Amino acid sequence: MTQTCTPSLLTRIIACLAVAALSLAGAAAPLSAQNPDTAPDANTDDLSDAMRIVSLGGSVTEIVYALGAGDEVVGVDASSLYPEAARELPDVGYFRRVPAEGVLSLEPTVVLASAETGPPETLDQLRSAGVDVHVIPEESSVDGAREKIRAIASVLDRREAADRLIREMEEDLEEARRLRSSTDQEPRVLFVYARGAGTMQVAGRGTSAEAMIELAGARNAITGFDGFKPMSAESVAAAEPDVILMLDRGLESIGGVDGLLQQPGIALTPAGENRRIVAMDDLLMLSFGPRLGEAVKTLTQKLYPNVSSASIR
Repeated sequence: MTQTCTPSLLTRIIACLAVAALSLAGAAAPLSAQNPDTAPDANTDDLSDAMRIVSLGGSVTEIVYALGAGDEVVGVDASSLYPEAARELPDVGYFRRVPAEGVLSLEPTVVLASAETGPPETLDQLRSAGVDVHVIPEESSVDGAREKIRAIASVLDRREAADRLIREMEEDLEEARRLRSSTDQEPRVLFVYARGAGTMQVAGRGTSAEAMIELAGARNAITGFDGFKPMSAESVAAAEPDVILMLDRGLESIGGVDGLLQQPGIALTPAGENRRIVAMDDLLMLSFGPRLGEAVKTLTQKLYPNVSSASIR
C-alpha cells in the first residue's frame, strides 16, 4: 500500500534539503566570505615583496633615504650617520671591514654596498647565502654622484625620485658656479684629515678632498703626491695655504682652531697667521651623494665669505 506524504513531512524534507544546500555553498565560498575577521590581508603580497635592505657606506645610505626607501632599510654600517633615522638602526660595523655574520643576522634580501666595501670574502658569503648584492660605483665627481644615485634608484625602482634628486643637486651646483663667477679669487686650500693629533694627514692629488676644493673654485695646495700622506712641518710650510680645510670631527679631535695652530708648521702659514680655518660636516663634505650641490655651495660660501648669494641674483 502506498503511503501518502503528509504536509508536515514534506515541509521537513524541504527544510533539510535547504540546509544541505547552504552547507555546500558555504564550503565553496571564499575564505573571506566565510569569516571576514580571518580573511587574508589584501596587501599580503605587497608586504611579502617589500625589500629588507642593508646599506653599507654613508653616501649609499643617504641616497636610499633620499629616494624615499628608508622604511625598507633594516641595517646600516658605522659610517651611515645621515639622516638621523639611520642611526637608530642596527649597526653592522665599518663598511670596509664588515662581517658577513652581522649582515646575515638581519635577514636582508638586498645589500647595497659602496665600491669600497670589504673584505671581498664578505660579499661572496652574502651572495652564497642568497642575498641580492649590488656594488655601487664610487667616483668623486659630479658625474660620479649622478651615476651613484641612478644605480641605487635602478635597484629600488625609484627612477623618478632619482631625477628629482639630480635636478636639485644641479640647481645648487649652478648657484655655486654663479657665486664663484663673481670673484677672481682662487685660494690655495690645504685639506688636513685628523683623528687626534697623532693621526694627521694632508690630501694630495686624486683625492675626494681635492675634487671638492676644485668644485668650489679653489686650488689644492698639495700637488707633489697622490692620495694622503702624514702631515709634517715641511709639507705644511711648502704648501703655503691661504685656507686650511678640515672635517668638523677632525678639528674637534685636536682641540679646535687653537689646537690646530699648535700643530707643526700650521701657525707659520698664511692660513695660520690669518686664522683662516674652514670646517665642514664629514659626510656632507666627502660623500659625493645627493647633497653634493649643497656641499659645494656651502664650501664656496665659506671660501669666499665676502661674496654673498644676494650679489649673484
